[in-house]
Amino acid sequence: MDLRVIQDTRVILPTMMNNNKMKLRRKSILCFGVLTRPAEGELIEETRKTNTVYTDNWFDKIAIDHLSQAVQATSGWRSKKSGYESLVEVTTMASRNFNHIKQKEVVIQALGMAFPKPILSLIKALLPQSKLAREYFAAFTTVFFAWLVGPCEVKESEFKGKREKNVVQIHKCRFLEQTNCAGMCINLCKFPCQDFIKDSLGMPVTMVPNFDDMSCEMIFGKEPPASIDDPALKQPCYKLCKTKEKHTTNCFI
Repeated sequence: MDLRVIQDTRVILPTMMNNNKMKLRRKSILCFGVLTRPAEGELIEETRKTNTVYTDNWFDKIAIDHLSQAVQATSGWRSKKSGYESLVEVTTMASRNFNHIKQKEVVIQALGMAFPKPILSLIKALLPQSKLAREYFAAFTTVFFAWLVGPCEVKESEFKGKREKNVVQIHKCRFLEQTNCAGMCINLCKFPCQDFIKDSLGMPVTMVPNFDDMSCEMIFGKEPPASIDDPALKQPCYKLCKTKEKHTTNCFI
């Protein structure tokens, strides 16, 4: 909330004196400020600065540690931290030391280590492109990957003229919130996950991050745009980012 100073108000009040005479006395009433609703941009900044508190259960902790170890193995960087902090630390080191191509390769290799190929091949064979498969992947993501991306839900969208529940709405992405970097979201999550899911499971998916409120949509069945044309690359860095530069293709070299 904003505190805004306004002009003080002075009121003249009559008072009684001896011999029934009146004297005017000034009484000052000062108003130091009022609380006003913050502008929309300020609300967005407050949303970014306020971190969600997570209480990971045993399954979440095992999954986080498993993925973190896989990223550490493929990147060559080690983290002494535990839990989600270790995943954030090792991906941050990758973002600082590798170009955008290498960052994507590291994550794709890590995902390949984390998820056994025989299981992925079986899913790919049993669930070819169909309404059932798209809705299955959306529901599966909300149940088993909330530890990675935060609370999410399935939403409907129009797919080839029909309504399907093929969209995952991530309310506030945990990875984006913890890293606070649009570039890491794009290079270490969006691009590699899109490629991995399509290549390993045969399911195209488009991830549409919203860098204003840190939400994201995963649209199963929709082919993503070419990397160079993706609108996500044209998003600005956060105000907290030290470089404060646009995330164009030059930013990732």
